[in-house]
Amino acid sequence: MTSAPKYENRRKTGESEPAPTRPILFSLKIGFFAGFIWGLLRWLATGLNFTSVTQAFLLDPFVPRAWLGGFYWQLGGLGAFIAMSMLAALVYVALLGKLAGPWPGLGFGAAWWALVYAWAGPYIGALPPLNRIGWDSIITDFCLFLLWGLFIGYSIAFELHDEASREPTRKAAEGSPQPSS
Repeated sequence: MTSAPKYENRRKTGESEPAPTRPILFSLKIGFFAGFIWGLLRWLATGLNFTSVTQAFLLDPFVPRAWLGGFYWQLGGLGAFIAMSMLAALVYVALLGKLAGPWPGLGFGAAWWALVYAWAGPYIGALPPLNRIGWDSIITDFCLFLLWGLFIGYSIAFELHDEASREPTRKAAEGSPQPSS
């Protein structure tokens, strides 16, 4: 005997409200996909020489710099970017989760770029100072971080502030069938 899908059970019982979103789990999922998607685009930008900062720059403090050019270390760099993105999404929900719209996400991406490229990266030795990176790398990585932050911020804001999907349907609210067109 097979069980009916969850949405069938809701329809039979008259339940119309979707399950509430769990902000922490949702933000971890968004962070994973943000890191994966924008990490792959960053890897492409590195391969096309738009930026001189290696994909594995987050691993630089932990391994010799000469190793970071290898495929497996680049793949490890993608994993580190995904982990950083998941952490960033949790921070976004904690600090900016109540804000709606795309602008907080853009500011969030710019703040993470400043944190990583202007302060923490040079401080721990993962990145050279900004005056030695070059304008191509600065602009490329800044734009990628803006889009990365926009993806995280807008995805989380849309899910946490989408009230239209939580309202009962018009048909259920009126108790009568809607006319077909």
